[in-house]
Amino acid sequence: MAASDTCPANAPTSAAVKQRASSLGFDLCGIAPAASLPELAFFRSWLDRGYAGEMHYLHRTAARRMDAREVLPSARSVIALGTVYNVDRPYSNESGNPQAAALARYAWGDDYHVVIQDRLDRLVDWLRSSSGAELEVRSYVDTGPVQERVYARHAGLGWIGKNTCVINEELGSWLFLSVVLTNLALAPDAPALDQCGTCARCIDACPTGALVEPYVLDSTRCLSYLTIELKGAIPEAQRGDLGNHAYGCDICQEVCPWNLTPSTGTSSDRAWLPRAPLDGPTLVELWRKTDVELRQAMKGSAMKRAGVTRLRRNLAVAIGNSGDRDAADALDAYLEAAPDDPLVSDHVRWASRKLRG
Repeated sequence: MAASDTCPANAPTSAAVKQRASSLGFDLCGIAPAASLPELAFFRSWLDRGYAGEMHYLHRTAARRMDAREVLPSARSVIALGTVYNVDRPYSNESGNPQAAALARYAWGDDYHVVIQDRLDRLVDWLRSSSGAELEVRSYVDTGPVQERVYARHAGLGWIGKNTCVINEELGSWLFLSVVLTNLALAPDAPALDQCGTCARCIDACPTGALVEPYVLDSTRCLSYLTIELKGAIPEAQRGDLGNHAYGCDICQEVCPWNLTPSTGTSSDRAWLPRAPLDGPTLVELWRKTDVELRQAMKGSAMKRAGVTRLRRNLAVAIGNSGDRDAADALDAYLEAAPDDPLVSDHVRWASRKLRG
């Protein structure tokens, strides 16, 4: 029998997998079939509409993202896992202070890729010790060519909401998703049912109209894309839309009723608590930090994806939107220091002109 057709004879049960996942710190665990699920096909049309923007890697890996068996040919099951990262801190838009730095909640603490991959590795080690040499697996934390949301929905973790996030009825949508593809023939869970109903708060609240229709996100309009994925200049026509967002955006989750109920999940995991420099800073406080200090603040966090240059670019635009005329002096001081980064300088000049009228 070929290796791709082999399933470990002493495979653990789905219940045992879930119990082990819980002991490792995962808040949700479910099993989806490694099959050609209907929602997977939407990805191709989404790409064709140009909604991926500069995320060219999505085009390169499109074929593999259409079916988990393109990644692991022997796959029979997808173990979908959810980890709550919602810590006991107010939402970024609650203060109403345009001079406060809005930073996406997922990036406050340690890099979730590293933290959750460590937990996945321990889960995989347990699967190997329980199943033997015939086990075949691939594990991913938001980095592999896998549509985690689709498998999470079919594993019963939650439905894909109109804001395109997976929403769990009890825990809300502040969830890191991860998956383990395996040749284990595990009993699948029932798919989660859509419970968004007629609610459109996320669509109405999006400042850029990035949610072009329910369940469809145009990434090129999304503040997370503009502040993180976009490598060059932020188009001037979109700079005003950033408001005080310096890194990412949580608005569509902050307004979601499923995140406003008393039962919404809150994590006590110290890994997700904000680091001191990222715990409620103002835009100017972050701007006045040296590059070395900013790198230190981002070290070991998901924010390092943007790097200092893009963070300064974002901060300049957000300061320009803040209405804080005193901040113009801090921006001008940057230009007087003869910076060697034309990308940042361009946005600083734009912000300074806006503040000075």
